[in-house]
Amino acid sequence: MISESTSFVKGVLLGGIFCVLVTFLGHIKTGYWTKVHHHEHHHIQAPNQEDVSNLSEVERVELSQSIRVYCIILVKPKDLGHWAAVKETWSKHCDKAEFYSSENVKVFDSITLNTDDMWAMMRKAYKLAYDHYKDEYNWFFLARPTTFAIIENLKYFLLKKDSSQPFYIGHTVKSGDLEYVDGEGGIVLSIESLRRLSKVFEDPDKCPEQGGMIWKLSEDKQLAVCLKYTGAFAENAEDSEGKDVFNTKSVGSLIKEAMSNHPQQVVEGCCSDMAITFNGLAPNHMHVMMYGVYRLRAYGHDFNDALVFLPPADSDND
Repeated sequence: MISESTSFVKGVLLGGIFCVLVTFLGHIKTGYWTKVHHHEHHHIQAPNQEDVSNLSEVERVELSQSIRVYCIILVKPKDLGHWAAVKETWSKHCDKAEFYSSENVKVFDSITLNTDDMWAMMRKAYKLAYDHYKDEYNWFFLARPTTFAIIENLKYFLLKKDSSQPFYIGHTVKSGDLEYVDGEGGIVLSIESLRRLSKVFEDPDKCPEQGGMIWKLSEDKQLAVCLKYTGAFAENAEDSEGKDVFNTKSVGSLIKEAMSNHPQQVVEGCCSDMAITFNGLAPNHMHVMMYGVYRLRAYGHDFNDALVFLPPADSDND
């Protein structure tokens, strides 16, 4: 459920502190302040409180029901611990979530892709998702097994975005002349961008499966190259204050950075209240995050959200 106050960040902050204690802060990398303004790509922002409050009740209900997210999680047998954690935690909040595995793994249900090349896995997963679900879902979220996602915040972010337009969203970075969405933080494609991508997959000159120079790039960069031919460009997703909402680091790492770089502004410097993803979490940390995001409440605080995004009725969600 989407909070219009700081309830989310309080829960995540507590969960993140637990993660920090578990890891003793020793192995966490230091990085940068999450409020970034120097990128050259487009910045698209989540709705602010006024955007939602001005909607009629009928509009709110229609919008909350119209945003349908299909989640793609790319996994390999070595990811079994993370695979289990994702299956037991945040993926239950997707309208539908499926695991796409490099090979058949008996202990978990998955769609077997029969390749361990990440770019080939991504291509096949996107193609299968489009072929099977193009008429059922309008947003397609791809994540790695080390990623934790708050799907309700993703839906809130997408609230007033048009899925019939070629949106390609996440944490955007620049590498030379190429701007791409970093796969570490998760990648969101609108149904229109996925339709165009599915079509360009058929053109080996624009989007080769392998060979030439493109095979030297990581899968998220290769995706950006192919999407450029479709007119879909990387868009950096931010909250209404300009803070990133797709994070390529863990909560613990971001808290440690904020404590070191901005000790007087740990909450403000750590993460957006509307954060959608964090990456680099151990399986046990995902369960801590579930507690902080969905279970922990401060007694005496009452928050009335203008919108409610409910997981599927048959979902065993928190």
